[in-house]
Amino acid sequence: MSEKDREDDDNFKDVELAEPKKPAPTAVKPRSKNNVVSAMGVYCFSSISMVLANKSLASSYNGLIEGNLNVLLVVFQAIMAVVCVEFCKRLKWVEYPAFSMRTARLWAPVNILFCLMLVTGMGSLQHNSVPMVTIFKNITNMVVTIGDYFMFGNKAGSLVFLAFAIMLSGAVASVMSEESATWVGILFMVANCMITASYILYMKVATKTVKLSKFGMVFYNNILCTLFLLPIAIFRGEVTTFLQTADLHSTDYLSKNIFAGFIGFFLNFASLNFVAAAGPTTYAIVGSVNKVPVAILGYLLFDDVINLQTWFFITLSMCGGFLYSYAKIRASRLRHRAISSK
Repeated sequence: MSEKDREDDDNFKDVELAEPKKPAPTAVKPRSKNNVVSAMGVYCFSSISMVLANKSLASSYNGLIEGNLNVLLVVFQAIMAVVCVEFCKRLKWVEYPAFSMRTARLWAPVNILFCLMLVTGMGSLQHNSVPMVTIFKNITNMVVTIGDYFMFGNKAGSLVFLAFAIMLSGAVASVMSEESATWVGILFMVANCMITASYILYMKVATKTVKLSKFGMVFYNNILCTLFLLPIAIFRGEVTTFLQTADLHSTDYLSKNIFAGFIGFFLNFASLNFVAAAGPTTYAIVGSVNKVPVAILGYLLFDDVINLQTWFFITLSMCGGFLYSYAKIRASRLRHRAISSK
């Protein structure tokens, strides 16, 4: 489990989508169409499964216990991710340095944001419908762009701000028209957007001093997540509640946790493989379109009650997300042409 090591897979869309340099005629073999399609299919399956598995887990104890087990769920999945990444390292599929206390101390501030991002994300899924959570994730891009400007001086074009206006108006209108929306659910979604944006922005600073590979980040994020959140889960009584609730000691609940932990980790492989096979531009487009089946499946599988007016505003916000992806791709191509012409 990770998102930027997790769902966030969305965060690739916030990096520059540079067009690849033209190679010499015999330098690179043409991309196989079958490879691109299979890589896209694996990525989409992993991304959609991640959201739906967590929604199922976050909703599984409703009516069984008082409160929630959100922190403990994150700990379960973090442990699973550590097991997976260590297994892959033993098989020499991935490489990253052995655990270092110095690296852990330097990475700890990033990991605190990572932990908060995962816990608030789980809370968002517990208290809101999947379509609502899906469109609110678009707001994270807006916060990142604003933070990028104030922290790093990176300006966005007028088309990006038009996309933000559409996304924000659609998200706000959908919440106001949603009968089942609660203040607790809204606060979780807003907190998750702000914390995720802070995580992305601080990562840009942290990675300048701490050099870690993609899977090095997965390892440190999840092992530190376990060390930070397990005591909190114990203090909150979540471990005791879990042990005393027989209905949660089922094969179904265990398999969902294992699957969610594995698919969260596997999403890292799927994302990297898809970018390598199809390029960052296609990745960004598919990432935006991927929100449509997530919203529809989330609605169908979890019996969420959403009226027609709310669906209209959800669709409007998604259109803003598509426009944002197009604006980023267009800006990247213009920068590339400007550099090539010099």
